Amino acid sequence: MKNQKPRTEISKQLYDIMVKRGYPENLCELVTRNLNTDFTASRMIGYLSHYSYLPEVEVVDEMLAILSDRNEFIEKKESEKAQAAINDIYRYGLDIE
Repeated sequence: MKNQKPRTEISKQLYDIMVKRGYPENLCELVTRNLNTDFTASRMIGYLSHYSYLPEVEVVDEMLAILSDRNEFIEKKESEKAQAAINDIYRYGLDIE
């Protein structure tokens, strides 16, 4: 298992919300260990707020969708940074000295 960031306060709130709604603690642990940023935990809290209870499979499906969106965002930002570096090379050339 790779090292994961500690949970944020919002991620801890998500855990509490899920426990209070009757989800098993191991599912709550899984979800909040993966949605361990304010952004991802807030998205799940927003999703859950529309329902009084969802089947566990739907909670996991939404967690995976949130993680997929986050990964796409990260890849986009990395690509933009690389493109900016290439543009600088075209504009200013390589400083080989």
